[in-house]
Amino acid sequence: MRIETTKIDGVLKIIPARHGDHRGYFSEVFKDGWFRENVADVSFVQDNESLSAQAGTLRGLHFQTAPFAQGKLVRCLRGRIFDVAVDIRAGSPTFGQWLGEELTPENGVQLWVPAGFGHGFATLEPDTVISYKVTAPYSPANDSGILWSDPHIGIAWPVAEADAVLSDKDRKLPKLADIPGYFQYSAQ
Repeated sequence: MRIETTKIDGVLKIIPARHGDHRGYFSEVFKDGWFRENVADVSFVQDNESLSAQAGTLRGLHFQTAPFAQGKLVRCLRGRIFDVAVDIRAGSPTFGQWLGEELTPENGVQLWVPAGFGHGFATLEPDTVISYKVTAPYSPANDSGILWSDPHIGIAWPVAEADAVLSDKDRKLPKLADIPGYFQYSAQ
């Protein structure tokens, strides 16, 4: 596996090696010891999968607060997504900044989004399936988020606002400036 840093400290691209021949390929997409040693010393407690039937489905920007704050390891199993992480760690030099990465089954890229980030994605093809490992179980009492179209963040989504397929919950999320400082930045 290969790691690529991003413009935001803590968010990493992980690219598993693929060993292929005329039959296809084999790839180790997760290895606990390697992840703990090279990325983050965390335990994953749950694997989630979502299907988005329509291209232009936008989910996010979601996060959970302590004590159920989640790190996420995201990959796309079918279709294509534009995956986004937003730094919401108070005091971070990149607070309020975002990065986006296209994830596909063909490129095999996974995105590590640690706790302290809002996470969301837009589907670029119909019937897109993503899988993500999380470091804490879902907790409705700690479920939170920020508005996907917050102009102060300015994410360059590949989906026009009028065309985005959203849940009612995601339409009503607050802007980043309107949420408490749930996470504090600490330099590594």
